[in-house]
Amino acid sequence: MSDADSKRASGITVNTSNNPIAPNNDVFTDSNEVPGSSRWQNFKNSFKEALPETSDSYIDKTELKDYNELTDVEKAAFNSSKTQMKKDLTFRHLMMIVIGGALGTGLFVNSGGSLNKGGPASLVIGWVIIATMMFSTMVALGELCVTFPVTGGFTTYATRFVDPSFGFAMGWNYALQWLILLPLELVAAAITIKYWNHTIDSDAWVAIFYVFIFVLNMLDVKYYAESEVVLSLIKIIAAVGFFILGIVLICGGAPEGGYIGGKYWHDPGAFSHGFKGVCSVFVTAAFSFAGTELIAVMGSECSNPRETIPKAAKQTFWLITIIYVTMLTLIGCLVPYNDPRLLNSDNGDYASISPFVIAIQNGGIKGLPSLMNVIILLAVLSVANSSVYASSRVFASLADIGHAPKFFSYIDRKGRPLVATLFTLIFGLLSFIASSDKQDEVFTWLSALSGLSTIFAWLSICISHLRFRRALYVQGRSTDELTYVSQTGAWGSVYGIVLNVLVLMGQFWVALFPTNKADAKSFFEVFLSLAIFIVFYFGHKLWKRNWILFIRAKDMDIDTGRKHIDMELLKQEIIFEKQRLANSPVYYRLYKYWC
Repeated sequence: MSDADSKRASGITVNTSNNPIAPNNDVFTDSNEVPGSSRWQNFKNSFKEALPETSDSYIDKTELKDYNELTDVEKAAFNSSKTQMKKDLTFRHLMMIVIGGALGTGLFVNSGGSLNKGGPASLVIGWVIIATMMFSTMVALGELCVTFPVTGGFTTYATRFVDPSFGFAMGWNYALQWLILLPLELVAAAITIKYWNHTIDSDAWVAIFYVFIFVLNMLDVKYYAESEVVLSLIKIIAAVGFFILGIVLICGGAPEGGYIGGKYWHDPGAFSHGFKGVCSVFVTAAFSFAGTELIAVMGSECSNPRETIPKAAKQTFWLITIIYVTMLTLIGCLVPYNDPRLLNSDNGDYASISPFVIAIQNGGIKGLPSLMNVIILLAVLSVANSSVYASSRVFASLADIGHAPKFFSYIDRKGRPLVATLFTLIFGLLSFIASSDKQDEVFTWLSALSGLSTIFAWLSICISHLRFRRALYVQGRSTDELTYVSQTGAWGSVYGIVLNVLVLMGQFWVALFPTNKADAKSFFEVFLSLAIFIVFYFGHKLWKRNWILFIRAKDMDIDTGRKHIDMELLKQEIIFEKQRLANSPVYYRLYKYWC
């Protein structure tokens, strides 16, 4: 690409006397180790701010003409197109981190409440329909991430392709979700321990788990990723183990209970609480998939986005969906939806209300309930671990694009967003109210601040994808220049928007009328986050005097953030890959298309 092409791609005037601009430079690889220095000195140096290498592919803001005269959107595009984070994440890491964020209490605990409210048939129907929405959303996100592997992922896309105010409100809401999740999960982990011991103060366990999470997130990202690989593998092995056990229990192979078959689908029945019960399952199913969008947050730390992100997006989806649908089908056969234990925890611990533990107890198997509780504990800690990673990266990206204080963008020489990570960990100290009798009330209202952030995130992904496709069309370009194209296309994003809106409507009904009477407290515990989103949205418009509803397609910058590539050469490579795939066996073509 020529210098002129570089200028056109970046949309920024550059002083080319020194360095040409690289819209997506990956040059911040400055090592913290200094030859001849002691380990202690190198350790201290690792916390210093990352320095760019002397490279022709890097351009600093000081070399830009009139940088301060750029619009907020242009600054966001430029700042997010560079990263000081290390590109150490592989396909294996991406898959396991997403699984770690998605397979948690939604499967092992909250599914029990959904079974009680909707019945076994509603479990399967709700999760399958939501899964179809998630596939279209994930492949749309994959297309954007491969094209623009920038910091912040979909928070940046919303700012660039929809509207800065929309991106600001959505980004903060999403960051708050993960920020609040850290103390919430640490408290949940401490409560889970009560299954074995009620005498030790919960704050003691919180301290142990807090130190564990702190250490993991202060190491290199690759060590954090490896810890998630281990934790996620344990959950996958547990799911496979329960699948085998569930078949044995259903067929009557347990010490107690006898043959079960489809008995509970007839008595008490396949559905509970009618259509309202189905709606409540849709809501729980949607939130259980929360964390799958983390693949966008990790895009800028991925070693080979073009190869790893599409595979990780699709294969992670299939793995999570298969685990959820299979496990919940078995649970619907093993536990009747009217079992009082599903919503009644005498000890206040997760094991008492987990349908998995209840199924094992019904079979009269000794010892396994404790093992399942260990799995639940590890699942909770895995989500807590992911929350620090996600929150710190989102805060750092918000700072990069001007939506958060600049100090959050500080990246040290290990590639860690140090200030954002420390801020998240300091907020996590709230978990030490675990011994307080006010903990439930505190965390209920903290969670309400960002209760719908996952739905907002998925909506923003689908809307951003549609706006990006519209910009390609209006500017006379096509998907031929994209290295990865969403299988469901623009219509898949339309489907995602419609289904997310339906989920919001169902959530509105269930939240306002948890019983036959309206309940304002129940409503605001869920929809307070919508009010916060609206305040952030209009507050940003007033602050920035931004009165546009959305960025016009003809004005969108769809080049900044891409790597320096020869577009014609890329198109030839894509044609060659398609021809090679066309000559492959049918089963291989189907596999590559869907997985």
